[in-house]
Amino acid sequence: MDLTPTALTDRIAACMADRMKANALELAVLAGHLFLYPSGLITERRRTTPSGVPGSGPRPVVLLHGFVDNRSVFVLLRRALARHGRDRVESVNYSPLTCDLRTAAELLGRHVEEALARTGHREVDLVGHSLGGLIARYYVQRLGGDARVRTLVMLGTPHSGTTFVPLADAHPLVRQMRPGSEVLRELAGPAAGCRTRFVSFWSDLDQVMIPVETARLDHPDLVAHNVRVSGVGHLALPVHPTVAAGILEALDDGVPAAGARDGSAGAASVA
Repeated sequence: MDLTPTALTDRIAACMADRMKANALELAVLAGHLFLYPSGLITERRRTTPSGVPGSGPRPVVLLHGFVDNRSVFVLLRRALARHGRDRVESVNYSPLTCDLRTAAELLGRHVEEALARTGHREVDLVGHSLGGLIARYYVQRLGGDARVRTLVMLGTPHSGTTFVPLADAHPLVRQMRPGSEVLRELAGPAAGCRTRFVSFWSDLDQVMIPVETARLDHPDLVAHNVRVSGVGHLALPVHPTVAAGILEALDDGVPAAGARDGSAGAASVA
């Protein structure tokens, strides 16, 4: 590696430029999301598979938003999924007043059962952003959801806990996302025989995941693929087209981008 002063200066300048671009994108995504947020408060209509063809077509996809958010965060992702034949996509809104991640996981479980009953499928795929990924993981690992979930994709999820905004600890859900919380200790425990396949996207410029590597899923009992995303902030993960392409590949049982497997876990990179 070239460590001359000129090369080092160029490298620092490139990193600063990448961060500025990511911050600009985050602000644009935030503005758009604030505009769409009210529409996400409305409960969406559920589709039922036409009689006579239960279980036809691709598995249903269930989306779960992050902390103090709602289903509007997935507007662009839903369009990308629909363009590629994933037309049975549903979102779960859990209340911002929820005080226990486990309660939200139970709600997710009921929704999954309802989705399976409506569509005639035996399995669903889950996509969770931030806290939504942690809720989905709890459902799969601790509530028997691995019998219902083929693939769980997580975007910027604090698997090892995040120290972002210490003053937010007044909210119970935030405390459950802190390193060493009871919930995270439960998830770090044995999960032998878990049947779900996990794909975790983590970004090198995610300013909500502190440290950024906390969004990597490393567990000896889980089949997990970690996908490193470059130049994308936390809010942009559910809307970025490159990430959407990786999610589609993951839901088709592929590994996003080319990566070397390491035991039960995989590593890949998306630029």
